[in-house]
Amino acid sequence: MESRIPPAVVLVRPREEGNVGAAARAMANMGLVRLILVEPAAEIGKVATAFAHGAKHVLDGATRVASLDEALAPFRRVVGTTSMRDRRPDVPLLTPRELPARLAQDPPDTPTVLLFGPEVGGLSNDELARASLLVTIPCSPVQPTLNLSQAVLILAYELFQDRLERGEAPAMPVSAATIEPPASAAEVDGLIGHAAEILRRVGFDRDDSFPGVLRDLRALAARASPGSREVAILRGICRRAQHALDRRPEE
Repeated sequence: MESRIPPAVVLVRPREEGNVGAAARAMANMGLVRLILVEPAAEIGKVATAFAHGAKHVLDGATRVASLDEALAPFRRVVGTTSMRDRRPDVPLLTPRELPARLAQDPPDTPTVLLFGPEVGGLSNDELARASLLVTIPCSPVQPTLNLSQAVLILAYELFQDRLERGEAPAMPVSAATIEPPASAAEVDGLIGHAAEILRRVGFDRDDSFPGVLRDLRALAARASPGSREVAILRGICRRAQHALDRRPEE
């Protein structure tokens, strides 16, 4: 049976280098190695190295990117994390224990990323809209939020235990060859940008609600998890609409 590609971890604007180091150690504990930091991110110095005991290879291999768009571009499945149960009511929230079974529905070679927000505030609504799956970690109401590295460890642990139980090859409901993986984040971004251009041309951006509309469209695309072929079809529809607008007589 085919082994799944371990997910990457993206930390968005982490403020404390100790948290970056501790997250790297949690990743190494559970067999994950690819770490991406979205700027502005804490520098990796002696504190991060100390917290990453035994995981220097994860820190050494970490990459820094200027934006979330750049971080997510290579991935087809984006798993966001949130402690706010009312932020994305349009997307069912999974627990960490439920996540492996949901990811098992994707082809084994689907590039997947676990997305974590900064220590203060977590991921914004716009950032959560990039995720096609959302995970929340149930906690006591006495202290309902976790440290960043703790959240990384809990998700990575559940995925690691699932790989052990399944012998590195989760059962697929149908042949992986018949399933198209989700389109990459870059493909979805291109579609949303194309649609926004057309909406502006037809006057849909008439007030300050337009950014919220685009955010909702992005959330819809993330929830639907379209494949590359489906995105290409929608881009084709956008091009036809553009051509029709170009031929429209001047008013």
